[in-house]
Amino acid sequence: MAQEKEDIIVAVYRVIQERKSNPSENSYTASLMKKGVEKILKKLGEEATEVVIAGVGGKREEIIYETADLIFHNLVLLGYYDIDPEEVYSELRRRFGTSGIEEKQSRVG
Repeated sequence: MAQEKEDIIVAVYRVIQERKSNPSENSYTASLMKKGVEKILKKLGEEATEVVIAGVGGKREEIIYETADLIFHNLVLLGYYDIDPEEVYSELRRRFGTSGIEEKQSRVG
């Protein structure tokens, strides 16, 4: 099942990269890329807020829907900077099994 999750993220990321390379007028992703990182970050912030609101509401369907939007917009940001999702997976693998407290302390400096 974990493989399926990675596959859809990779598939969505590929489409985002395609829209970036070959923009069309009717592509939401291409329009975000064209508007630049500030617009992408604004959308990312809006989506994060919507996840928080859904979490407060506690409705499972809304949490899932809003989280999907947040992940999509995160992928748009990664695509803007040509950061492959595998780099994020690698960072998560590096942290796996390490206490969150220890990991954060290792970054202080």
